[in-house]
Amino acid sequence: MATQGRQHETTAQPAFTVPGMKLRDGSDMAIILQRRLEALIDLGLTLKHIHWNVVGPFFIGVHSMLDTQVDGVAAMIDQTAERIATLGIAPNGLAGNLIKQRAWDDYSLTRGLVAEHLGALDLVYTGIIEDHRKSMVKATDLDPVSEDMLIQHCASLEQYHWFIRAHLESAAGVLSTRGTQTEKQAARKAS
Repeated sequence: MATQGRQHETTAQPAFTVPGMKLRDGSDMAIILQRRLEALIDLGLTLKHIHWNVVGPFFIGVHSMLDTQVDGVAAMIDQTAERIATLGIAPNGLAGNLIKQRAWDDYSLTRGLVAEHLGALDLVYTGIIEDHRKSMVKATDLDPVSEDMLIQHCASLEQYHWFIRAHLESAAGVLSTRGTQTEKQAARKAS
C-alpha cells in the first residue's frame, strides 16, 4: 500500500496561508499533507475492513485492537485535514478523489484468519510509515508545525505497527513476513 508514485499538483491556489509563511510554502505543504490525508483515509477504511473480516483464534483480541487503531487513525485524518485548511487549501477527503489520486491498489484480502490479515497489514503499515517519514523530511524545510504533526502521527503509526508485528514475530525476533513483497505473500507466510 505504498503511497509513493504519481506526483499531483493542486489546481487551487490559496489566497492566504499561516502568518510568517510564504504562500508557495503553504501551498506546497498542503499538497504534501493532502497525499498523507488520502493515505490515512485509505488506512482507516482498510483497518475497518480487516476488523469486519478477521476470523479464527485470537479473533476478539485483534478485532478490539483494530478498533483502537481505527479511532487513532480517524483522529490523524481530522488533524491532517484541519491543517490543510489552516494552510489555505480545501482538504479533499471524497472517495472519488481518493481513488483518482492514490498510487496503490486496494487491500487484497477479504475474509481471512487472524495471522493472514496481520501479515498483510504488516506490509500496509510499512508503506504508510515509509511515506509518512518521507513527508516529514519534506516538511522540515517548509513548516515545523506540520512536521511536528507528522512526527506525532508517525510515532502512533509505528506503535500500531509494532502491535501488529508482535503477532508475527518469533521468540528469536524474526518476522514471519520477512522478504514478502505482496499482501497475499505476507498473508501466506504469516499463516
